Amino acid sequence: MDVILWTLRRGEGDIVNMYNYLSELMQISTGRNFLNFGYWDNATKSPADAQTNLCNLIGDMAELENARHILDVGSGFSEPAFLWKKAYPNITITCLNINPNQLKFANIQKKISEINLVNATAVKIPISDRSCDRIIALESAQHFRPIKEFISETGRILKKDGTAVFAIPVLSKPSKFSVLKIGILKMTWSSEHYDIDAIKKIIQDIGLNITEIRLVGSNVYPPLAEYYIQNHRFLRSEILKRYPSYVETILFRSMLKMKQAATNHTIEYVLIKCTK
Repeated sequence: MDVILWTLRRGEGDIVNMYNYLSELMQISTGRNFLNFGYWDNATKSPADAQTNLCNLIGDMAELENARHILDVGSGFSEPAFLWKKAYPNITITCLNINPNQLKFANIQKKISEINLVNATAVKIPISDRSCDRIIALESAQHFRPIKEFISETGRILKKDGTAVFAIPVLSKPSKFSVLKIGILKMTWSSEHYDIDAIKKIIQDIGLNITEIRLVGSNVYPPLAEYYIQNHRFLRSEILKRYPSYVETILFRSMLKMKQAATNHTIEYVLIKCTK
């Protein structure tokens, strides 16, 4: 009942509770501490590889090799930040997360300096104006409500000529009936269901310039679902060690629905790069 209420309400506290309950599910399924769907190509062998691919892709889009101070909003367990810091030693990263448990976990795991952990909401960020040259929201902005407030904060915090990159699961088109269209997928995609055009309009209304858009849903949803389907017996046995069977059943059915929704273009996964 709690899971259903968290999914329906989707307030900030509900999202925190949802991730506290389900994040271990993703850790079991992938063997890593990343909390993203991943980007799959022909060389990808596992979800962990796909998740690393997505982090690297975002790092490339954000041109982190030329960056100094990065703000990672909705940073999860800060695993992407650890990866970026290792790849680009000269950068300083601030990981902002509303979930204190994830920040505590990140602090325990932290073996790299110049990564700052901040417990705060994404719609009222306690960081000074024009203080960051990169802002990243890697599969987190779909939870921010209202997302306009987050994008406004992005415009405030970015330095002149700074860059923001957002990786967001979205609906392909506006729909008043998104719950009916995505069905049980809503249980594992417990976020706001923004559509691409709405997000583009908000970014432009705030005054940011969109310089690149990539639609990568075909490299995200179907291969992830197919991996789960092909390895279902093993993954189910691992999940049942820590979760009741109905949780795994919902997850499996959600994977089937995810593949279907991506194939019929109901859902998409968008990478948006914008500058100030």
